Amino acid sequence: PVILIDELFGISPPVYVLTNRIKPVEIRKPLLVVVVAFCVLSMATAATLSLKPPASFFYGGNRHDGSRRIIVAQVSRGERFHESVVRLSASTVLFLGLSSLRVCSPASARLLPPPIVATENQISTETVAGEENHEVEEAKLEADFEAYKAKVYSLTVPLKLVALRGSVPPSWIKDFMSSQGKRVRLKTRFRGNLEEIFFDLSKPSKKGKKGSDSTAAADMISIGDSWLSYAIKEKLIEPMKGIEDQDWYKGLSDKWKIYLRRNYAGEKAPDGETWAVPYRWGTMVIAYKKSKFQNYKLAPIEDWADLWRPELQGRIAMVNSPREVVGAVLKYMGASYNTTDLDSQVAGGRIAVEKNLASLMKQIRLFDSNNYLKAFNVGDVWVTVGWSSDVIPVAKRMSNVTVIVPKSGATLWADLWAIPAVSKSGKEAEQIGGRVRGPSPLIHQWIEFCLQPARSLPFTREVIPGASPSALERLLVKEPEKTKKDGTKLDTNLVSGVPLPEILSKCEFLEPLPEAMLLEYQLLIDTVRKQSKGPGLVEKIHDIVSIWVRAFRTKLQFEMK
Repeated sequence: PVILIDELFGISPPVYVLTNRIKPVEIRKPLLVVVVAFCVLSMATAATLSLKPPASFFYGGNRHDGSRRIIVAQVSRGERFHESVVRLSASTVLFLGLSSLRVCSPASARLLPPPIVATENQISTETVAGEENHEVEEAKLEADFEAYKAKVYSLTVPLKLVALRGSVPPSWIKDFMSSQGKRVRLKTRFRGNLEEIFFDLSKPSKKGKKGSDSTAAADMISIGDSWLSYAIKEKLIEPMKGIEDQDWYKGLSDKWKIYLRRNYAGEKAPDGETWAVPYRWGTMVIAYKKSKFQNYKLAPIEDWADLWRPELQGRIAMVNSPREVVGAVLKYMGASYNTTDLDSQVAGGRIAVEKNLASLMKQIRLFDSNNYLKAFNVGDVWVTVGWSSDVIPVAKRMSNVTVIVPKSGATLWADLWAIPAVSKSGKEAEQIGGRVRGPSPLIHQWIEFCLQPARSLPFTREVIPGASPSALERLLVKEPEKTKKDGTKLDTNLVSGVPLPEILSKCEFLEPLPEAMLLEYQLLIDTVRKQSKGPGLVEKIHDIVSIWVRAFRTKLQFEMK
């Protein structure tokens, strides 16, 4: 019967029974009524058809009207009553059947089932479990989304670095790659010295083209703080934009921010741009051979004034830097490295400075930034003055050497990360390592990685000479414990590459000086050299050749042993 009514009225109860979450018990009763109703209807119809109507129903009854007249049937009263009962029964059954079908119509099936009121103890365990699983899934999705948002720089892009050899700990490269996985392609090239990086950055391009391996094509380069002003004036690097909201910049000390904020002339400016960020720093140091001093019963060196001692004449080598040479004289006289007026800011004025500089130059045997450590290593000199990044590795390979930062303070140096400038010309930009739209977006992530506290371990463990930028304002520093058992430990007043607080407070960065002051420094040195009776050009060449020969012999003897 259900199939029959389906065909007659176009109703499909089985379809919506499956798609509208109606329980079988809800459809079973109406369906039973339908089945029973149609059974009764079928029986009533069969009974009606089985009744034989009287002949008068077909043949017009007993009245005849000639041979070809119309026959009118006449029915008795009893037959009419029976016919009415049958019709009434069929109509009633059909009404009940169609009314019961109303329960199974699509309109009623789209209605939501009535709410089930139940107590807390009557809730189905399946429902609770489903809700819990849904909550867990939502929590997991939310956690995954938060983790995705945290990966601000999770991009598959290259990061090209050109760095000073020996200034970046190897563990940094390894740890950064493992932390980023396949999202970054780190390409690092190392240069032997800062001069090489600076020269490669400043040399003109050939036919307007620069290869992808050139320094200008890098996203970031190493640059010394003493080169910063010149690089800015020559437009070799570009300022770092939008760094105020970066976490690494917020954690950088004010001392670094003030020192690195410059205008476009390279001068310090409170409202200037930040052009670089430090990743390593150190000091100027004095190293001396303790064994020589003990054999000749000489007092140990503690400050700049010791360089003027008569017994050390001709026994000292020093870097060839006007700022460092004149700065040592100024520190000896109690003045600042960044003096801008010798007559007004130094006791005795320019004449006193020139006199002390002349006496110092008589003490120095060699002014040479490339060979001063070789002369110290082969024994031509007993004392050397240079940057801690150069002196400490050599001193560790030697025996009975002491390295100190002078008590009155010394200069501070810093290795910085800077962004090479790219011409605004579109054609030229396309030919510089693909940097058409600026440096890699990973530079801030790299900087933040370099400034993390964990990155200071190679410095504190003395794997790499220098110190982390966060150690510049370190307050609690213990003096190194002297031990006789550890013969390999360097004798120094540096603690994890950092001077003691009372010495560090007297140290200074070399700030940019006016051009007139720099010319005066050079003029002082040239004047003293002309007046001095030191060795001439031939003697200097002889000294350098002698140093190289002795260095070669020392290396050969070491390899044979």
